[in-house]
Amino acid sequence: MKIGKKTAQRTCGSMPPAGRLLFGVLLGMAVAVNAALAGGPMPYVEATGADTAEPGTEGDESVSVNTISRTSDNEINDQDRAQADEQMLYYMQSLEVRYQLDGKIMENLHKVFDSAVYYIANTKMSVTEMWAYVAQTESTMESTAVATVSKTTSEFLQVGDNWATPTVSYGQRVDIVLPVINFGTEELNDLVVEPEVSTVVSEWPFKPDATSYLQTEPYIPGNSTKEQAMANRREFTFHFTARDDVMTGYYPLKFHVSYTKAGVRCEEPAELTVYVRTVGKPGSGIIGGSGQEESGSKPRIVVTGFETNPAEVYAGDTFTLTIHVQNTSKDTAVTNALFDMQAAQEGEDKTNTYSAFLPTSGSSSVYMDRISPDTSADIVIEMTAKADLAQKPYVLDVNMKYDAGTMFDLTDTASVSIPILQESRFDTSIPEVVPTDITVGSQSNVMFSIYNTGKTTLYNVQVKFHADSIDEASAFVGNLQSGATGNVDVMLTGVAATMDDGTITMEISYEDEGGNVTTEEKTTTLYVSEEVYDDMMMGDDMMMGGEEPPEEGGPKAGLIVGLIIAVIVAAGVGLAVFLTIRKKKKAAKLLADDLLDLEEEVSAEEDKNE
Repeated sequence: MKIGKKTAQRTCGSMPPAGRLLFGVLLGMAVAVNAALAGGPMPYVEATGADTAEPGTEGDESVSVNTISRTSDNEINDQDRAQADEQMLYYMQSLEVRYQLDGKIMENLHKVFDSAVYYIANTKMSVTEMWAYVAQTESTMESTAVATVSKTTSEFLQVGDNWATPTVSYGQRVDIVLPVINFGTEELNDLVVEPEVSTVVSEWPFKPDATSYLQTEPYIPGNSTKEQAMANRREFTFHFTARDDVMTGYYPLKFHVSYTKAGVRCEEPAELTVYVRTVGKPGSGIIGGSGQEESGSKPRIVVTGFETNPAEVYAGDTFTLTIHVQNTSKDTAVTNALFDMQAAQEGEDKTNTYSAFLPTSGSSSVYMDRISPDTSADIVIEMTAKADLAQKPYVLDVNMKYDAGTMFDLTDTASVSIPILQESRFDTSIPEVVPTDITVGSQSNVMFSIYNTGKTTLYNVQVKFHADSIDEASAFVGNLQSGATGNVDVMLTGVAATMDDGTITMEISYEDEGGNVTTEEKTTTLYVSEEVYDDMMMGDDMMMGGEEPPEEGGPKAGLIVGLIIAVIVAAGVGLAVFLTIRKKKKAAKLLADDLLDLEEEVSAEEDKNE
């Protein structure tokens, strides 16, 4: 009985594992019978450089044996592939009979055979390379068929060259992609990959937020070269979340890989180790150290001063703020420094709050790439003060975030106080002077009000009155809050006749919060004249000598006295008329000047509109 190899290949490829076992037994019996009928063992097919052997040569028997060329640089063809398939099939069948394989090992053996057939059918190679691959496959079949398998080690499994160490900060999620490659020539089956997890922060950087991280893979094929191993790698992706108390540095991540080789489960799993770079909170410690930063090694940024341009900032002004900072560390530079300026919130309630200062660029942050050890730097930002700010200092917080060496996201906060000024303003009512004309030695009452129209308090408000015709006088009003009114009521005493237009200067002064005095002048009018009537009477008394005229001159003396009285009355009336006319002329002149100024302003406005 003789079974053709091609027929055996087709039959074996379509049979289930149990059928293949029965087929192998029958094939072995057929081979034995065929050998007995031939009078000896099955002839050996020798590899030579020639296609056929010369008949009649030494060693030629009754069976003509065809030889196969296995050392050629020619590219393989379909006939070469068929010959390789036949030999691997025959070798596999002989293993099935020789070792009396069970169903599980037979299944693994056929996987090796199918993989080799597929590889040869789809790969361009020379004849020499093909037969070398066939020999390698037969060795793999032999290893798969043995009853016991030696203990496997992690030298077959390694991390792929495409591994890149990831970086994760505290509280963040990260994906760990583990590339596993098989450097062995034998296929590995039923892989199980699981990380070695711990609840100790110094041993495992991630939160234990899952009961199991186990992952599986059906198989990884064997490979003869590094390139093949990389191409056939398997990648396992794990999703982790860094702990909030994770330390800064590099954590080792250990993964255990269990697998089956040649039908036998490995006694101990292989161990693969990779690393992850973590960034912890400031003060969380450094992995591999004592758990704390070395004393004095943490750099700090301090604010050493500030200045504004202009030097005095008024509400509503835009100003440039320059803040001086310094890295206090003597040996560690500060990098990736971010400064965020936040002004104090103003407003009467939560729904009407606003920042006292607003950046003109729209951003309150300033970035600085590096500050060298023990070095100062300047933060410059342009800001605008709100127009309705009260006059007082306002706090500006400087929030700092930076890196230093292996420490990341360090934070500090400092504050500066910027004084804001308000323009002081006041107004007065029209002074009321009663009477408007007095004589020397008489008094006039002057009254008016002072209104604080600004947003700042006026301190120690007082008014002083100056003129050549009056005795100097003053009135103290006191402090005037914003929107308050102060009243002035003072008596002015005439000391000399008015020689000008009767202007009285009112000097109004006040102090600000710093004690600086501001003075403004306003005017009013008061006329002072000489007391003529008293002088004439005094002269009459002197003329009379203080004695009554003699009786004997009675009628004549009475006439003289009457004339004198008439002259005095006429002089007084004339003086009064003179003063009245002069006052009216002055008023008319002032009115004419005002009308002229008004007419010039109207004319100028019309010319501008044209």
